[in-house]
Amino acid sequence: MPKYFDFKVVGYFLYFTTKCIIECMHVHASDTKLTEASSAKFFVKENGDTIIQHKGQLSDTEVNKIQKFIKEHYKEMYQKWSEYSTEGFYKGKN
Repeated sequence: MPKYFDFKVVGYFLYFTTKCIIECMHVHASDTKLTEASSAKFFVKENGDTIIQHKGQLSDTEVNKIQKFIKEHYKEMYQKWSEYSTEGFYKGKN
């Protein structure tokens, strides 16, 4: 499971799975298990804004902080994503 960064953001790893690269760019947030089932999932737009599909166990405050972090680092994160996927940013419907 590729992580966008080796450190946690608000106590959560930000990552994607190689089986989900058929979708547009998104970010899973999970504490230690790195499983899709218990993670939050954020779809990333080309301006860095996010649409949350699953909140997982995150509080509203944690969601907001992660969304802000993604907005500040989405270009760098997209470089990592594009090493694995030809799918681009979120454009609606997923």
